[in-house]
Amino acid sequence: MNSANDSNYKNRWAILFIVVMVTFMCTLDSSIVNVALPVMAKALHVTSAGIQLVVTSYLIVISAAILVFGKLGDMLGKTKVFKFGIALFTMGSLFCGITSSLTVLVLARVVQAIGAAATMANSQGIITGVFPANERGRALGITGTFVALGAMVGPGLGGFIVDATSWEYIFLINIPIGIITLFYGLKILPKANKTEKGKLDGYGALLFAFTIIPLFIALGKGQEIGFTHPIILIGFLISIVSFILFIFVEKKRKDPLLELKIFKNKLFSLSIFCGFISFMAMFCSVIIQPFYLQDVLKYSPAFTGLVLMVSPLVLSVVAPISGHLSDKIGSEILTFIGLLVNSIGLLLMSTLNEQTSLMSMVFYIVVMTIGNGLFQSPNNSLIMSTVPKDKLGIAGSINGLVRNLGMVCGIALSTALLYNRMSFKIGHRVTNYIVGRNDAFIYGMRIVYITAAIICFIGAVLTFSRLYSSKSKSSDMVKN
Repeated sequence: MNSANDSNYKNRWAILFIVVMVTFMCTLDSSIVNVALPVMAKALHVTSAGIQLVVTSYLIVISAAILVFGKLGDMLGKTKVFKFGIALFTMGSLFCGITSSLTVLVLARVVQAIGAAATMANSQGIITGVFPANERGRALGITGTFVALGAMVGPGLGGFIVDATSWEYIFLINIPIGIITLFYGLKILPKANKTEKGKLDGYGALLFAFTIIPLFIALGKGQEIGFTHPIILIGFLISIVSFILFIFVEKKRKDPLLELKIFKNKLFSLSIFCGFISFMAMFCSVIIQPFYLQDVLKYSPAFTGLVLMVSPLVLSVVAPISGHLSDKIGSEILTFIGLLVNSIGLLLMSTLNEQTSLMSMVFYIVVMTIGNGLFQSPNNSLIMSTVPKDKLGIAGSINGLVRNLGMVCGIALSTALLYNRMSFKIGHRVTNYIVGRNDAFIYGMRIVYITAAIICFIGAVLTFSRLYSSKSKSSDMVKN
């Protein structure tokens, strides 16, 4: 047993490389498609509304399946489920790249998403298992960086691939990476340990799917047809009722899909909540920025892509440093500073207008991203270090789920707020950028950024109160 652990420790950086490559690839596929949707709609002869299924099916299936694969990882072994995920994702990518039918493409995206869910649910658990405590923050920081990089690099890389070749290569590019990571994964990844007995809670999984699927569809469609439309309200109602039933069932089950006891740990619960907040705020910005750069400032798509690359570049430098620091000085103080700096950056972004210089805007983006980078790595470390070893799979999958939920809610909140405020300014309902009314767009954008800043600041206050109370407790213990 010890020799296996020694060999895992020896190969830990190679294991980390495999995990981050797969994580990057799966996260990239949630955002790389967006920029190619108009081209794909023409090539497949479908409407722009129909082609949206290519994006939404992927996000919905990952979110609905991720807890199941977290539980399976704890039952069957995290690496076994992770390797199955790589194989399935690669196969799904192949089918995505060789089809000329929207139906087959959406089904292939579902296969991709099931594979992605299996890898995302267990990646953090594998890293936590093979890295010693004094290096864990740094390793999880690097993993977290690649998650954020995948989400942010997607639009720029997708645009480049579509310009240089054709849309199919957005998916086909995954195949060589998938084959190489699976080959080395079979050789290097640690042997799977079955850490938890019991059987899968199928009833809980079904109720959870009925919670996630209507919620995501309602959040997505609500942007188009309005959140007060009867169909949208029914979607929210089904989701709420399913969630209440899910909680009730999980409390009664001997082997629940989600052990609710895990949330009794205040540090875990607050870290998960703050993770949700940060991704929600990040995606409020990610969805608004391209419109501002292209429609208001009239930058070309290529130059817009360059500006959007500032954030991933800064993040790739800050997040590993932040993870390393969290191993040295502790994670809690860094999560507080990160959320505070992020909210300052978002407030600076709310001052953008038609006259803002490129240098000022880049500075604001850098401040916002430094905050995000300081927060992500220590927060991931906190989440994964507060649970016992046999619950690492489910903890990682909750973290992944909350991240996706944050992205979807951030997109829904920003577009709903933007168009609501633009409609208010113009005097009638609008659901798109109106040429010649930059003032309305800037007004709506300002409200979105201020709202995102307030959300981040609430997270910072909660983190500070936790930090303050834990300091008070430790000083009381010293006095006693």
